Amino acid sequence: MQNFDKSLLVNRAEKKVTEIFREMELIRDLNQEKVLRAFQDNRVGEQHFYTVSGYGHDDLGREIIDRIYARVFNCEAAIVRNHFVSGTHALACVFFGLLRHGDKLVSVAGRPYDTLEEVIGLRGNEKSSLKGHGVSYNEVPLVNNTEVDLESLENTIDETTAMAFIQRSRGYSLRKPLDIENIAEIIQIVKKKNPECICFVDNCYGEFTEALEPTDVGADLIAGSLIKNPGGGIVETGGYIAGRKKFVDLAADRLTAPGIGAKGGAMLNQSRLILQGLFMAPGIVHDALRGSVLVSQVFHDRGLKTMPLPDEVRTDIIQAIVFNERETLMEFCKAVQHYSPVDSYLTPVPDSVPGYEDEIIMAAGTFIEGSTIELSADGPLREPYVAYMQGGLNYAHIKLALNGILSRL
Repeated sequence: MQNFDKSLLVNRAEKKVTEIFREMELIRDLNQEKVLRAFQDNRVGEQHFYTVSGYGHDDLGREIIDRIYARVFNCEAAIVRNHFVSGTHALACVFFGLLRHGDKLVSVAGRPYDTLEEVIGLRGNEKSSLKGHGVSYNEVPLVNNTEVDLESLENTIDETTAMAFIQRSRGYSLRKPLDIENIAEIIQIVKKKNPECICFVDNCYGEFTEALEPTDVGADLIAGSLIKNPGGGIVETGGYIAGRKKFVDLAADRLTAPGIGAKGGAMLNQSRLILQGLFMAPGIVHDALRGSVLVSQVFHDRGLKTMPLPDEVRTDIIQAIVFNERETLMEFCKAVQHYSPVDSYLTPVPDSVPGYEDEIIMAAGTFIEGSTIELSADGPLREPYVAYMQGGLNYAHIKLALNGILSRL
């Protein structure tokens, strides 16, 4: 009887968000058409699935993937590689590839995501960080810890600012994620104050959530992970950088070496997966977004603080739920793990994770380790004990898991 009551709660919430789902379908269809046309216009064929070895010279798949990503993101160039260890690695290649001794980096939306703190030099070994390489750093504090302070941003950016870093997703914080309209406004302010300042967007979790991407509204560069949105849940590893060619080339030199750049690197039989994953991505992201809206509605109905709210604009796949209790956060993650297709029999426990200061509890019964386009949840064990739930390869699984989660909380 209890399971029936939980299922009824989910079904009632689902009815409330039916119209939101219809609007999201329009975004999915626009993005799917955009991806399809990129494949057609670049004449993708079976020959692009073959692989080469060694240096990777004349890898047709690698070349076509870069062109398709540049077309999808409406920019001059892209480098898409399974050689990127993570999204953080792709971001670091941009930072170290473009910034020089004496340059200034400004984060426009407060403190960046935890894994970037050591890259910048905010903690850890400063010698290997941007600060250790002579790059200065500043950040624009948030208004009420939630929104970008546009007035302060305008006062911070000047002729000495080499790069404005714009993190689209919220990270492990309760600030509002930046939608395309926000990003366009930020870029406009930055370019007005300093036209030469590079606007670089961390696009992780945001691809295909809206009809436009940051490069459509003036971003010079974007970067992200292939085990998040654009990998479609099947790409095994990697990342991408896309934007203005001269900047992509500098980042590519950092990934490989000057003189090699984007021209080398065997794809190790991954080209078909990368292409197929990109083609699947708009539909996979759509199902993940539907699931996050439903989760938001269900927990909002139960009186918990959820961000975004069900009817707010979605610009990433992350749904935050504030539990305010350590044990409830841990139990939530245990429930997500239990209703996963992989390692459902395991129990997640808090642990230290490279790149993070606090202990993290992670629920990730995923086919690909660390894949956050697959249904997963995690959170740092610090107040206010927020669960960050994301992903889902299909809506049916998210709904099933939600029923199970409610039965355990």
